[in-house]
Amino acid sequence: MDEHRIGGTTRTLGGKAQEIAGKAAGDTSLQLRGKANQAVGNVEDMYGQAKDAAADVTQSVQQGAKVADDLFRRTIEERPYTTAVAALAVGWVIGRMGRA
Repeated sequence: MDEHRIGGTTRTLGGKAQEIAGKAAGDTSLQLRGKANQAVGNVEDMYGQAKDAAADVTQSVQQGAKVADDLFRRTIEERPYTTAVAALAVGWVIGRMGRA
């Protein structure tokens, strides 16, 4: 869990407590500060969630790249001639596309 999520949740709870205390004391400014702290806490929590989601996506992409690297490496090592012919064919197709 990200520190922004923890801080956001804490700030939201503190803002809720401020709002309740303001209502009990009849202090409108304390209620408004409590609501503002809740809003800031919610935004900070959402930022932490987005950051966690981005880290998960990054980890998934890295894992996929590792699997692809292993696949290509194994194919090149086990079938070098097939790989060379395939590379030559791809180069030829790209060359033909450039002339057309």
